[in-house]
Amino acid sequence: MLAVPEMGLQGLYIGSSPERSPVPSPPGSPRTQESCGIAPLTPSQSPKPEARAPQQASFSVVVAIDFGTTSSGYAFSFANDPETIHMMRKWEGGDPGVAHQKTPTCLLLTPEGAFHSFGYTARDSYHDLDPEEARDWLYFEKFKMKIHSATDLTLKTQLEAVNGKKMPALEVFAHALRFFKEHALQELREQCPSLPEKDIVRWVLTVPAIWKQPAKQFMREAAYLAGLVSRENAEQLLIALEPEAASVYCRKLRLHQLMDLSSRAPGGGRLGERRSIDSSFRQAREQLRRSRHSRTFLVESGVGELWAEMQAGDRYMVADCGGGTVDLTVHQLEQPHGTLKELYKASGGPYGAVGVDLAFEQLLCRIFGEEFITTFKRQRPAAWVDLTIAFEARKRTAGPHRAGALNISLPFSFIEFYRKQRGHNVETALRRSSVNFVKWSSQGMLRMSCEAMNELFQPTVSGIIQHIEALLARPEVQGVKLLFLVGGFAESAVLQHAVQTALGARGLRVVVPHDVGLTILKGAVLFGQAPGVVRVRRSPLTYGVGVLNRFVAGRHPPEKLLVRDGRRWCTDVFERFVAAEQSVALGEEVRRSYCPARPGQRRVLINLYCCAAEDARFITDPGVRKCGALSLELEPADGGPDTAGAPPGRREIRAAMQFGDTEIKVTAVDVSTNRSVRAAIDFLSN
Repeated sequence: MLAVPEMGLQGLYIGSSPERSPVPSPPGSPRTQESCGIAPLTPSQSPKPEARAPQQASFSVVVAIDFGTTSSGYAFSFANDPETIHMMRKWEGGDPGVAHQKTPTCLLLTPEGAFHSFGYTARDSYHDLDPEEARDWLYFEKFKMKIHSATDLTLKTQLEAVNGKKMPALEVFAHALRFFKEHALQELREQCPSLPEKDIVRWVLTVPAIWKQPAKQFMREAAYLAGLVSRENAEQLLIALEPEAASVYCRKLRLHQLMDLSSRAPGGGRLGERRSIDSSFRQAREQLRRSRHSRTFLVESGVGELWAEMQAGDRYMVADCGGGTVDLTVHQLEQPHGTLKELYKASGGPYGAVGVDLAFEQLLCRIFGEEFITTFKRQRPAAWVDLTIAFEARKRTAGPHRAGALNISLPFSFIEFYRKQRGHNVETALRRSSVNFVKWSSQGMLRMSCEAMNELFQPTVSGIIQHIEALLARPEVQGVKLLFLVGGFAESAVLQHAVQTALGARGLRVVVPHDVGLTILKGAVLFGQAPGVVRVRRSPLTYGVGVLNRFVAGRHPPEKLLVRDGRRWCTDVFERFVAAEQSVALGEEVRRSYCPARPGQRRVLINLYCCAAEDARFITDPGVRKCGALSLELEPADGGPDTAGAPPGRREIRAAMQFGDTEIKVTAVDVSTNRSVRAAIDFLSN
């Protein structure tokens, strides 16, 4: 394959034989210049991907950061004791009765944009600011969702603080990651003073599996800016997909660490009878003892008791219900080492716990008016944060069988601000509104019935169940036996009851880990110690490049015909690297060769395209879009400083792309010198 500089197709060669003919670009053809920079050097049939064992970087400790929409935290384990996971338990501040192994994803910056605090400290500091002073400070919360929802994410994307002021998103994320880096390194120094200071940490960042490549690259760029790792040591940072991390952790669990929702007594406490899970395990274990092969499988894989009950080839689903999104993945357990194979590409949507918060805000708008709520948020941002905290505390206590009403405190500034703005009090507003299931209590609180609270959950919970049911209906995932419900939102009794009610009748066993809110964080640590545990993934999209092929009448559209020097070419052909839904093994490579289009060329830039369809033929087809660029930085060849006069077809640059990891990676080598070529894929250049 031959690459051409951005200026056009001049000097392009094509063909599978050593004798190649030049194909200069037609004058005044900007569309062709933009879309066709590559032509096949060999027949268009792609070579079979080659597998290569992933190279492991040296490290002494793995530190995983679970950067969540509503709460975040970190954990670590040492390479010499990888399964002993150390949790951070020293977060200052916090809400009474709530475990502090994570801290709110809240960032406070000074009016000048300098870092002030993160987590509980940021939230409490912002609360203590004078209302007038708070207008100038930059307070960010639940900002992770902005990266998911941004359709044109770039390094210049802006985030809006609570007071309406904007700041580059990259800087906001870097501030947060830098906080975790410094906090984690200080903890490591205290626990193990003998650890060397440099290049001993493998960092792991968690992201939703449904995030596209630009969002993943954005998190990596933020990590570079925060100083977690350098670009030269990029392999010291891994991106972990949240439901995968949960799956890796769940496979290690024992029975007493799990809650089987199908065996809970209706309306009971946290955990009902576990007879079904225990008895079925004993029965399965007896069967496994009769099989020498199965005994070997259990010993070698190191999986937990629940997995001993499953046979190799069994399938299960993980539903990661977080603050911002629900992430679904389906895995198959493989012999002999208990590795995992993804059966269907990750799916899901924006059905996280923040959907309940938005429903509450809409309820307030119905009672007090949308204009007032908007004004109050803008002019009293700290008081609005107080109100959301009060609602969060009550949201956590909601349950399908709760009898008593829920009281939500309204900040005094809210009550006073409403009276000044509207000329009457909040009690009058409640009486006048059409909302009859929220009352005003004598203690100065909103009194909400349990039915009303549960109604706030319904749109989000229904979206989660519909996604799970749609995935279960697909033929690729038939035979799923278990559903692991994980993530912070999975702690909700409302969600647990709804999922079990909807799916339990189908014979699906719904299981929740006891430390459900920490499942992803702990799994990310284990993933960092052994990233090869997920052996096969499914490509979420079809990726490829635009090329020129020989024009075949009757097969290629006439409008794609390009004739130069008597040769007939078809433009805009979409050459596929990997197809959507294609299974790709870890370390598997797709190789392509490129040649500089002119002597002395120092950089080759090739546009990458993607689409959801598997059968796209041209880069101009509906749904096909440019998603990034492959960049190859060339050094002068041995023949001279700029290889002047050398035929451009003589220098071959071989690029190898890996689609089976959590990120798309590329390496390249100059075949003539066997030197590595600096190669990168940029998904944020659009």
